[in-house]
Amino acid sequence: MADAPKRVFILADGTGETAEKVAAAALTQYRSIEVETRTFTRVRSKLEIREIMERAAAENAFVVYTVIDPEHRDHIQRMSEDLQVEVADLMGWLIVRLGAYLGASPLLAPGIQHQLDEGYFRRVEAVEYAVKNDDGQAPHNLGRADMVLIGLSRTCKTPLSMFLAHKGIKVANVPLVPDIPPPAELFSIDQEKIYGLVIDLNSLARVRSERLKHLGLPPDAEYAAREHIARELRWCREFYARHPTWPVIDTSGRAVEETAAEMMRIKSERDSRQTQKR
Repeated sequence: MADAPKRVFILADGTGETAEKVAAAALTQYRSIEVETRTFTRVRSKLEIREIMERAAAENAFVVYTVIDPEHRDHIQRMSEDLQVEVADLMGWLIVRLGAYLGASPLLAPGIQHQLDEGYFRRVEAVEYAVKNDDGQAPHNLGRADMVLIGLSRTCKTPLSMFLAHKGIKVANVPLVPDIPPPAELFSIDQEKIYGLVIDLNSLARVRSERLKHLGLPPDAEYAAREHIARELRWCREFYARHPTWPVIDTSGRAVEETAAEMMRIKSERDSRQTQKR
């Protein structure tokens, strides 16, 4: 019997953006483990908290929360003990310690840091776009992307797409499969929007083996076989070489933040050149 998938619930009384970023950063330290995340936002009542905590207990999920109301934080802690659910409070302890240092009482206003400005709505729109255009779902929308990530299976396309989306960048990603042509739309958009992802053989074999394990599939399936992966990687690099305008980014052993920073640097340089030409 396959192991039950690991799950992380993010519980927030605001947008959940803070908790999502912290949880995503922490999870990059466990890239070989498949983890499902689910975010519950604007949780403002004990009834909602109870329902989420009971679900976490039923699914053996770890709960990360950012809740301002002290009464609600206490409620989560009591429920975690009653239901034996592992939790992590990302905000409460810091607020208490800051209050002691500053000699002041907190406002206790959920989501106060997220003013509904242009940047906020841009991030929301970018996240919605990334979700709808993940894994090549809607190739007709590629022209609306700020960046398009392409690469073999398990080369970190989706985590990078979501991380960049939280920066307000619209990102689509398209999987590459040898002998299956990419969507025609990939070649009709601005080619400077496209970024090719690669990863080393050992890392890809390890990640794919873990993926098979979590899916309850045989570990010796061709998908994770080193010879098969080596052929895929050779094909992928040859494919990229035919398109020299695409920067090739190696994600091997790198945190999502580090890879994203390199991509944003390239994008910034290209945007700057385009502005100078105008």
